Amino acid sequence: MSRLMTLRQRSSAFLLVPKRTAYHEMGHALVASSLPGVDPIQKVSIVPRGVGALGYTIQRPTEDRFLLAASDLENRVAVLMGGRAAEKLVFAGNISTGAADDLQRATEIAVEMVTKHGMDETIGQRTYAPSEHPFLPGAPAERMQAAEATAREIDLAVRDIIARAFERATAILQRRRDDLDAGVELLLTRETLTANDFPAIRPMAGASEEEQRLAVAPNAEEAIPSDSEGVIRSDRLPSGHPVGFAGLMSKHNVLPRCLAARLKIGSRLFGDLGS
Repeated sequence: MSRLMTLRQRSSAFLLVPKRTAYHEMGHALVASSLPGVDPIQKVSIVPRGVGALGYTIQRPTEDRFLLAASDLENRVAVLMGGRAAEKLVFAGNISTGAADDLQRATEIAVEMVTKHGMDETIGQRTYAPSEHPFLPGAPAERMQAAEATAREIDLAVRDIIARAFERATAILQRRRDDLDAGVELLLTRETLTANDFPAIRPMAGASEEEQRLAVAPNAEEAIPSDSEGVIRSDRLPSGHPVGFAGLMSKHNVLPRCLAARLKIGSRLFGDLGS
């Protein structure tokens, strides 16, 4: 009898895993579909993939982006925080380890915004990131040069960027709670969804009036033409951003997507947000 009860408890706990994963992935998708300038969602799935990936959300760029504004990077951090925000909202603050990779990638973006691109007013318009080794691409030639007080300000600035992104993601999901629950119910039934299956994850499907206004404004390439005015060049994209160029390729942007696919660099090259 006790053995039967143990099996039932294990089965019950196992059934919670896909439900939590579904909320996590749908959180990514709904936040992405609510923000301007974010690459559209191609697929959301709770089918386990790889080691430790219980689900994934894939975004596909519709155009080449040669310039990125600070707002574009902030939106990407918000998308990354959408999974954790959904878990916290639905499970009464009982978050899981499923957001570990999201947090890592969000931190990488925030750190480069502050230390490499001068996008924090307190830290100022200078670079603190270590320069790269001239003969070993991707390897830093030296450590970050910053006083102890400045290093603390950098830590606080990075924390604030991620905290603001999490608040934005939470507010979006609170506003779209009905879409979140409906999407999860459908995802648990079908296991994999596209925008055709669930129109709520189409670009700007759940955008507020303010977000829709921003979406029709001139894009970053037209409005802000140079690095000196707060825009990043494609060869300076933060590593691990949600568009999906991973590792060395994301940092240097040296291969087109078609060649990368031919070399079979991997699915993460194309922008999946694994849980």
